[in-house]
Amino acid sequence: MATSSEIDDAVLAVALPRWQKVAMIISKTSARLGSFDTDGDEQHRSYAERIEALVREGRLIAQGDITKWRFSEVRLS
Repeated sequence: MATSSEIDDAVLAVALPRWQKVAMIISKTSARLGSFDTDGDEQHRSYAERIEALVREGRLIAQGDITKWRFSEVRLS
């Protein structure tokens, strides 16, 4: 399992200046960390928690309820 710092780095590496669905960011993060085929819901939730933390820190900007991965978006700040 990746550390919070590794997850943050992966999330920020796949995030763009344009809006992307949170679900897409989670999927791309999973692929970047090399765990795409083995991830379960728990791993995806940990990625979502790190995305929420990055939004709180102002490193990502969100629109919509980011707990609803398919109906919310984030972008680089």
